Amino acid sequence: MNRMVVLGTGSALPAKVLSNADLEKMVDTSDEWITTRTGIKNRRIAGQGEETSKLATAAAGRALDMAQLSPADIDMIIVATITPDMGMPSCACLVQKELGASNAFAFDINAACSGFVYCLDVADKYVKADPDMKILVVGAETLSSRVNWEDRNTCVLFGDGAGACVVTGTTEQRGMLACKLFSDGSLYKLLYMDSAPSMNRDLFCKENDGSYIKMAGRDVFKYAVRSMDMAIMNVLDMEQVSVDDIALIIPHQANIRILKSLGERLGVASEKIYINLDKYGNTSAASIPIALDEANREGRINPGDLVLLCAFGGGFTWGAILFRW
Repeated sequence: MNRMVVLGTGSALPAKVLSNADLEKMVDTSDEWITTRTGIKNRRIAGQGEETSKLATAAAGRALDMAQLSPADIDMIIVATITPDMGMPSCACLVQKELGASNAFAFDINAACSGFVYCLDVADKYVKADPDMKILVVGAETLSSRVNWEDRNTCVLFGDGAGACVVTGTTEQRGMLACKLFSDGSLYKLLYMDSAPSMNRDLFCKENDGSYIKMAGRDVFKYAVRSMDMAIMNVLDMEQVSVDDIALIIPHQANIRILKSLGERLGVASEKIYINLDKYGNTSAASIPIALDEANREGRINPGDLVLLCAFGGGFTWGAILFRW
């Protein structure tokens, strides 16, 4: 059976660090309040020359280096993002341009925080059809451009960054084993972001008070824990493996309370859940690939390990993927 394998990982982060102490000077909050409720201590904020496409390109370049491939080797580029540089062209097309990946076709996927998981599933379908394809999968965000910096309930959560991996096909007994994706558009009002105001007056939305993230935190918490748990159990059942067999779980880095609650529901030790939330905050579609790259480079993942990725995001969207590394 042909399976999708990861050849290389990479990540890129803006230079500027925004600490909880810095936020204390901007909004009515405190380091203790943020840390206790979210687990976040710092987040990275993009500056000039660190647009979403630039961060994505830097992460992609590091993944290519690890895979020992050149941009010309890439057949397809998929970028998961809700904060592209512009409405058109796609962020993926800009990454193609920046890399000089002239042989690749490129497109974006918008599935919010679940975007990278969705992209991997799409790449898997292409690789199964053509095992020789080399595909660049990227999650990249500059959420600082879509945050209401006067709303202390949301501005403390989000950060910027990008992560990437290069995938291809193999007939070896490793790679992506199972994936299960879900969505529920009926709940979108609990976590959403308006677009720019319509230039067509007939389509103008009076309720659109700005193109920034709006969230009902308590409701999102409840759905996130339950949904990720369900998605994980789905992929484990598909492969008839136990959660005890998993070497490392790399979840979307949303909130420390969500991650702890998820661990308790699954009955797994805390050291089996990779967490870098304290350093970067919630980077939406970039959070899993950044964490995957860090775990990979730190030696937290070994050949033959069962690795599980899981995410939950606006839409609602959620899902899980099981790999044998």
